[in-house]
Amino acid sequence: MSIYTTIDSPAGELLLVGERSEAARGGLALLSVSFADMGGATDGRRDPEAFAEVERQLREYFAGERTAFELDLVRRGTAFQERVWAALEGLPYGATTTYGRLAEQVGAPRDRIRAVGGAIGANPLLIVRPCHRVIGASGSLTGYAGGVERKRFLLTHEGALQPLFA
Repeated sequence: MSIYTTIDSPAGELLLVGERSEAARGGLALLSVSFADMGGATDGRRDPEAFAEVERQLREYFAGERTAFELDLVRRGTAFQERVWAALEGLPYGATTTYGRLAEQVGAPRDRIRAVGGAIGANPLLIVRPCHRVIGASGSLTGYAGGVERKRFLLTHEGALQPLFA
């Protein structure tokens, strides 16, 4: 059975979903991180205490004190998605890559860039698995499940983009 909680963040309220696991640190494996206003599933039981470590690491990230996450993750993708997601997990804090470069990195031919984009879009672990670090070939901030403004916020927070001034 899944458990969940919500936490506030500078990017908006986050919905955290996980599963109890004796093999995982703290007894929790993280299944998804999404923005609460995206309408994610909250099947299961609300259990804020189970997410104490996840919440701590996310707070450190937003405070600028953490550049990588050390959490146990539930892996439920296709073999292709898992390859793409592993490449996302290797993208360093404060850096970006393009869909084309990521496709090349996972061995996908150029005509499979849309499939790479689909795998990125299916990433259930926003922020933790940093799909926000993938941008268009022209440098444009293309698609992000949390919205382009949140993508801009996260990349600015990490120093990959300069702040916009009104």
